[in-house]
Amino acid sequence: MADAAPRLKSLVEQLLGVSLPVRIRAWDGSEAGPPGAPTLVIHNRRALRRLLWKPGELGLARGWVAGDLGIDGDLYTALDLLAGLVWERGDDARTLTQAVRDPDVRAAVRGLAKLAGPFPPPPPPQEEVRRAHGHLHTRRSDRRAISHHYDVGNDFYEIVLGPSMVYSCAYWTGLDSTLEDAQRDKLELVCRKLGLKPGQRVLDVGCGWGSMAMHAAREHGVSVVGVTLSQEQAAYARKRIADEGLTDRVEIRVQDYRDVADGPYDAISSIGMAEHVGAERYLGYARDLFTLLKPGGRLLNHQIARRPQRDESSYSVDPFIDAYVFPDGELAPLGSTVTQLERAGFEVRDVESLREHYALTLRGWVANLEAQWGRAQRLTSPGRARVWRLYMAASAVAFERNRIGVNQVLAVRTPESGASGMPLRSRTWN
Repeated sequence: MADAAPRLKSLVEQLLGVSLPVRIRAWDGSEAGPPGAPTLVIHNRRALRRLLWKPGELGLARGWVAGDLGIDGDLYTALDLLAGLVWERGDDARTLTQAVRDPDVRAAVRGLAKLAGPFPPPPPPQEEVRRAHGHLHTRRSDRRAISHHYDVGNDFYEIVLGPSMVYSCAYWTGLDSTLEDAQRDKLELVCRKLGLKPGQRVLDVGCGWGSMAMHAAREHGVSVVGVTLSQEQAAYARKRIADEGLTDRVEIRVQDYRDVADGPYDAISSIGMAEHVGAERYLGYARDLFTLLKPGGRLLNHQIARRPQRDESSYSVDPFIDAYVFPDGELAPLGSTVTQLERAGFEVRDVESLREHYALTLRGWVANLEAQWGRAQRLTSPGRARVWRLYMAASAVAFERNRIGVNQVLAVRTPESGASGMPLRSRTWN
């Protein structure tokens, strides 16, 4: 008799103390749960062993990446519903001590273990980061983390990002804009906020595949130095720059921002890079950029932000993101970022939230990936493609639900005279 799904549903609800909002389909073909809801497909019993060994997000992630778990139905809706069980139980969640003492919970765990089959659990998927011992955010550890995320293959990124090759939140001036339009408008917005003028010298920290550097040089007549830790990004950017005849105005270096020593620059853009810096290093990052700017120079810092916690010391990096996407990446509340920039000497002049814009951007990237799913798997691996689909779709939901945000912070190295060079009217970028 095929009854794995009803048994699973009953055991999981007993364990969590809440009703499952999604449907379950088990490896034996049985189903249980609310009709019409997205379905969590458990392809084999290995998925249960992974969850029992690593309960919560990491166990689910390992099952998804390995292909032991899947979703039938709208992925965004499923992730939104599951978020309440896995990521957002908060103060309503049972503590570990309570769970261990609860005989019903212990009985549910025993039932799941029996259903899961013989241990030990399977090894983690090959796409999971293998941790090296040592300090975080050293030059060596940062190179390793950046390589894990960005050296996946330029052909793969072309699928996801599209022709713009811009890997950060786009700027949607209307819902009828294309992803390409929105990315171009974002680059132009950054240039206008920086007040770029012909002949100026610009530093692009974390330059990616060179799109910002090329746009600034081509459209605003500036010279740009772009730095990245990814060899693959640098090679791709240099070819694009040569193809467009911009080699006399754009230089791409494989270099840590801490090693840039040829300032001062008139302006600095840091787009989607500061998330890699880490809380312990952030003030140093801000001071380094402050030192590299001329008096009166502007910094545009474009960065994802998390919501502040009651006890900031309890913050921990998202397990799935840390293990599969951005090793050692950290998110900070917006207020902390502004404070650190001010402590470094900057005058913060403008903060603009682009939260809804990033949700639209991520949905565009997911659509690109799904449209060429077979090729994406061949270019990387089936597991890596599943990592990206899950991470981007889950991130889109997080931005839509205001669980995380993204902000452009414009700051100035205001000289002692107090003349910032900023327009009197806000949002008048020139």
